[in-house]
Amino acid sequence: MTTANPAGTTPAPASAPMPAPASARRAVLRAETRLFLREPGNLFWILVFPTVLMTILGLIPSFRDPDEALGGRRVIDLYVPVAVLLGMIMAGLQAMPPVLTGYRERGILRRMSTTPVRPSALLTAQIALHGAASLGSAALVMGVGRVAFGVRLPGQPLGYVLALLPATASVLALGSLLCALTRTVKASTAVSSIVYLVMMFTAGVWIPVQSMPDTLRHIVQLTPLGAASQALDRAMSGGWPGWVSLGAMVLWTGLVTLLATRLFRWE
Repeated sequence: MTTANPAGTTPAPASAPMPAPASARRAVLRAETRLFLREPGNLFWILVFPTVLMTILGLIPSFRDPDEALGGRRVIDLYVPVAVLLGMIMAGLQAMPPVLTGYRERGILRRMSTTPVRPSALLTAQIALHGAASLGSAALVMGVGRVAFGVRLPGQPLGYVLALLPATASVLALGSLLCALTRTVKASTAVSSIVYLVMMFTAGVWIPVQSMPDTLRHIVQLTPLGAASQALDRAMSGGWPGWVSLGAMVLWTGLVTLLATRLFRWE
């Protein structure tokens, strides 16, 4: 038996899902921060390893001698921006994808989608944490490079920050795309490792971008980390990051973010 609506009344429309309150998003961020800090392996590779690698290279005597082929600069001067990018690579391509893929694989994102706290809050927290770790790694690299090896601080600080932010964003966007394309932690780890090696090359970890043959250097500088290496190096030398390098990073970030947004699935 059905009951008719009283005269003059209409059924109440179904309420739309309310966005998660700010307090809930802060709670997610606090919880993810605690979990992030409990992973000493990730903290080492993001925060410590780039500085350790730079220190090892700086202990090579020839790397501390001015080189006429490099315009009177030293090899260690070139490796400071490279070490900065290495911290970003570790955060965006090695640390973040397995975490988010693991959440999806274990059904955590699916369960969150039924609560007022949306899965996007978790994704935002992970990006914020790994981005902050990347910037912390950059500060540590520059501080140790300055104190231990006399590497100059950025001659164009504003330009350096202007290059650092889109560089970080491009790597985190690429990490988000890897999360979107892989469905299991094993697959995420395998794919991330391949992309990680490619990005290390374009960032100049094995050969500084400035020392590459002309044709290869021009190609590498069109990649997100190749462009970042060029922009950071120019800012370190006191120049303004080239608009081509900045534009390449912004374009890569936009395209990869669009792909990640369209392909990402919560379950």
